[in-house]
Amino acid sequence: MEREKIKILELIKLISIGNYQFGKPIGNYLFSPHISVVHSKRTGRIRLIYEDDNLIATLRPTNGLLALAIHGAKIILKKTKPPRLRVQVENSIADFIKEGRNVFAKHVIKSDPNIHPNDEVIVVDQKDDLLGVGKAVLSGEEMIAFKSGIAVKIRKGIKEDEKN
Repeated sequence: MEREKIKILELIKLISIGNYQFGKPIGNYLFSPHISVVHSKRTGRIRLIYEDDNLIATLRPTNGLLALAIHGAKIILKKTKPPRLRVQVENSIADFIKEGRNVFAKHVIKSDPNIHPNDEVIVVDQKDDLLGVGKAVLSGEEMIAFKSGIAVKIRKGIKEDEKN
């Protein structure tokens, strides 16, 4: 798969998707004119978005939304204040999350009350250090209220990302 410099209309589209999915101005933080993209060979649509050699996100073909990569989460963490887009967990389970294990509701300390099920979320420890990225199973309020069940399905932990 060959990376290409982004075209201006593609950049506007990605910024719009980012702002829609994560709220303004996150799309502007994630995507700048110096990013590169990989297009699907079959459809010609954008699949992967890179900054230098770091994957920012994948554009899902099923729903047209972004699946955050670790680098994309780092960008968002630098530019936003807690608890925006975050699920904060106990430090005692940080190593499990880093390895890509799911977050259970009983371990959630704080979460963004604006999180809905199926939203992309960033999982952090008590110092706001990145542990992983994934998809919310519960709403932000349910994550705090519930004491059992999966709160976030982790797609990528930071230790998994270091291996690749």
